[in-house]
Amino acid sequence: MQTVHVRITGRVQGVGYRAWAVENARKLGVKGWVRNRRDGSVEAIFQGDEKFVFKLLGLCEDGPMFARVSAVYVEDVDAESKYETFSHKETL
Repeated sequence: MQTVHVRITGRVQGVGYRAWAVENARKLGVKGWVRNRRDGSVEAIFQGDEKFVFKLLGLCEDGPMFARVSAVYVEDVDAESKYETFSHKETL
């Protein structure tokens, strides 16, 4: 199982990025969460089969139709928790 912490920058708020991430993560069977950050970026934890986590990371480089992604920063993390689903969290 692969767990990564992700930060996506660019025009990624106000364009449906969180809902898009939830939909795509659930389709791929990836667990975790996504949220907006006050600095204008989107943050997420993706957890699941390595193949599907990397597929979702690739999709994040484009995002939903009106997003303009500048960068996707990925950091491997030790999984302290096992997530049951994929959801969106409140802005941090």
